[in-house]
Amino acid sequence: MSSTDLLDKAYEPYDVEKRWYDFWEKEGLFAATEKSEQKGYSIVIPPPNVTGVLHMGHALNNTLQDILCRYRRLRGDNVLWMPGTDHAGIATQNVVEKKLASEGNDRHQLGREKFIETVWKWRKEYGGQIIHQLKRLGASCDWNRERFTMDEGLSRAVRKVFVQLYNEGLIYRGNYIINWCHRCHTALADLEVEHEEIDGNLYHIRYPFADGSGEIIVATTRPETMLGDTAVAINPDDERYSNIGATEVILPLMNKKIPIIKDKYVDMSFGTGGLKVTPAHDPNDFEIGTRHNLPAVKVIGDDGLMTDEAGEFKGLDRFECREIVVDKLRKEGLLEKIEPHKHNVGHCYRCKTIIEPNLSKQWFVSAKPLAEKAMDAVRNNETKIIPETWNKTYFEWMNNIRDWCISRQIWWGHQIPAWTCETCQKVIVATNTPETCPDCGGKNLIQETDVLDTWFSSALWPFSTMGWPDETPLLKTFYPTSVLITGFDILFFWVARMMMMGIHFMGDIPFKDVYVHALVRDEHGKKMSKSTGNVIDPLSVIEEYGTDAFRFTLAAFAAQGRDIKMSEKRVEGYRHFVNKLWNAARFALMHIPNSNFEFQVSSFKPLSLPDRWILSRLGKATETVAENLDTYKFNDAAGAVYQFVWHEFCDWYLEAIKPVLYGNEGQEKKDATTRVLWRVLRDTLVLLHPFMPFVTEEIWHKLPGTEGSVMKAVFPSDTPDAADVAYNAEAESEMELVIGIITGIRNIRGEMNISPSLALEVLVQSQDKKIRETIQQHQDIITHLARLSSFSVEQPGERPKASATAITEGATIFLPLEGIIDFAKETERLEKEIDKVTKELTGASKKLSNEDFLAKAPESVVEKVREKHETLAEKRQKLQLNLDKIKEIKK
Repeated sequence: MSSTDLLDKAYEPYDVEKRWYDFWEKEGLFAATEKSEQKGYSIVIPPPNVTGVLHMGHALNNTLQDILCRYRRLRGDNVLWMPGTDHAGIATQNVVEKKLASEGNDRHQLGREKFIETVWKWRKEYGGQIIHQLKRLGASCDWNRERFTMDEGLSRAVRKVFVQLYNEGLIYRGNYIINWCHRCHTALADLEVEHEEIDGNLYHIRYPFADGSGEIIVATTRPETMLGDTAVAINPDDERYSNIGATEVILPLMNKKIPIIKDKYVDMSFGTGGLKVTPAHDPNDFEIGTRHNLPAVKVIGDDGLMTDEAGEFKGLDRFECREIVVDKLRKEGLLEKIEPHKHNVGHCYRCKTIIEPNLSKQWFVSAKPLAEKAMDAVRNNETKIIPETWNKTYFEWMNNIRDWCISRQIWWGHQIPAWTCETCQKVIVATNTPETCPDCGGKNLIQETDVLDTWFSSALWPFSTMGWPDETPLLKTFYPTSVLITGFDILFFWVARMMMMGIHFMGDIPFKDVYVHALVRDEHGKKMSKSTGNVIDPLSVIEEYGTDAFRFTLAAFAAQGRDIKMSEKRVEGYRHFVNKLWNAARFALMHIPNSNFEFQVSSFKPLSLPDRWILSRLGKATETVAENLDTYKFNDAAGAVYQFVWHEFCDWYLEAIKPVLYGNEGQEKKDATTRVLWRVLRDTLVLLHPFMPFVTEEIWHKLPGTEGSVMKAVFPSDTPDAADVAYNAEAESEMELVIGIITGIRNIRGEMNISPSLALEVLVQSQDKKIRETIQQHQDIITHLARLSSFSVEQPGERPKASATAITEGATIFLPLEGIIDFAKETERLEKEIDKVTKELTGASKKLSNEDFLAKAPESVVEKVREKHETLAEKRQKLQLNLDKIKEIKK
């Protein structure tokens, strides 16, 4: 039985993928070793939410990580890809609360303890969905080390960090402006606020000077907050107010005096240059209020209703209050005007409620002292952000960093390890639950009910997952990690915080490189969203085209700093690439013996030109793939191996060696070519494995002379026989000439509409003796691949009658056409085709010059017309060139 009998005619991904993933897991091929002489290489997975399902962002992020991990294993590294999930406090609590509501229950009826038990039960039953989906993607994580941000080890790390930062004065409790969701009844991190542009209004309100000398007009989008104003601010450089004598204004509707203050924050170009200051309901106003010692008056409560401080408006819903306030201002002649105004409004990322900036007593991390060292690490290139363009964004955010609100008013999460003594009110912060108050000895200690922001535990991820605070062998071997792959949207909220925590607690950076990947958009470049209806489901694509094709598509378009335009057509295109590899492997296995076969290429000398050339090109592809993966240029690495496999190996080499494999050129030549074929296929599978793990594993096990998994193979440049694929300048130059001649002949066939099966006579002329000798030496390859009946080479002389020409470097190709084509018929065919294309081109041009069409048609439709116009223009140009050639040849 030959090898090809073991390789099915068609590649069917589903069965193959499941079988090999199970094999990899069973054999423990993803496992890292805590102590090893091999170089350590580690990546921590950005932990997906335990509520999550695989989306395009996950697919890209984890595919790139997997490519690197599989590549580094092939290079001989001891690879740890640390997996895990995030407990996702607000998201998970919302999911479980909805489930309870559907059962006619809620968390308050259950009580905190029972509710937490319910969440853990839900997590056990449903929380692993995304892990299974990552496995479908081929993710080669060390699953035996899977961590969870609420597991016992990480909880211990969280407590230690909180207590140490508190004791160092870097965690404190105080009043601060936070994002507040009235529906979820909790503070939100900046990242948990989704900004959406909405149609609103800008209300211009008159604030009379207290001394009666005039007024100042301020503009606001939230007039209900004016009830809590404690000042009006102007810029000290604003000449419009340089001569005012008033120092106070009367706060409209509240009839109380508030001061006029001067602060450079005020934008003189906006409105009248007057700014209402509401420290309890705006983060910028809070900063101004702090600078000027202004009181903070909270007029909107945590329930979204107006407080006692709102006077007569007490108890109203905030938006109902807005309407009544505006109406009253109008009646009292204090409303100057209302203008339509588009502006961004923050919404809760979970329930979509409009969030309210609100003054609240929360727990905070003092971020500035931690941020400085995190900035130094990037400045000093200890940690490199790739692409470097993200450095500016990182520094802008870090330089303007605000204290981090870490408390959340929910139940699911790490409960803050702080207790208040009911007897003496002392606050006790401790890693272990205290039994008595250290001051008064009281035993009635009440723990803080708030939990920590999910990002707090995630910030410890690179070292807490490896066993910290214990000094584990895993930490010693794999920290700092080698690279973090992440989306730009969490560069600040997660990456920067990991930098701060890692440096502070480990005394070292958490990762050497940070690769920031771009967004996956739809084929028109639009952001994917459910509301737009343009979301592509990765799992559906995998079902349709296979994981390998999907992964390769993501890698092929993952250019640094450029968003990926994803379409199923592109995935389908790379499915053809998978099939191309499969068919090439079937062809190769048909000719590679199963036994008694010497695999060493160097044992055969001399090799044919195609053999020498393909080995040289293989060496170049190996070098290019390695160089680009080492520098995170995934698209260039994928492009190099694609070019080699499809165009060089399949299109040229396999076709060039068929006369040797099928002909009577002798067993020695056949054996030499068979060895080269085996070597190239072997190394190709290894090169492709990081991108397309499943199909390469399937073929690898059918290839004689291989052992175990392709995952355990050695990267081609690191093998003992790596010298066999060294760059061969002579072979590259000679083959380039041969390819140039064949391509020139094929181009003439295409331009002149000559059947590919028709054998032709060709003459090549060259002034260069060496070129003539090279062409003559390899004319059998040219004759075979160009399908010629006769082929001759000579010095430049008279041009053959009625011949088409093509020029390649150093030589001119002549193809006599007398008796091959009917010049009259070909002329008529080309003229008809030109007329047809011209009519279509005129129609497309009319559309593109129509202003109504350009203004009203969807952008995608206009783009398609532009593409059609460009294609037709190119086609007409080529047809005209061919017609001109026919006329020239007839002369």
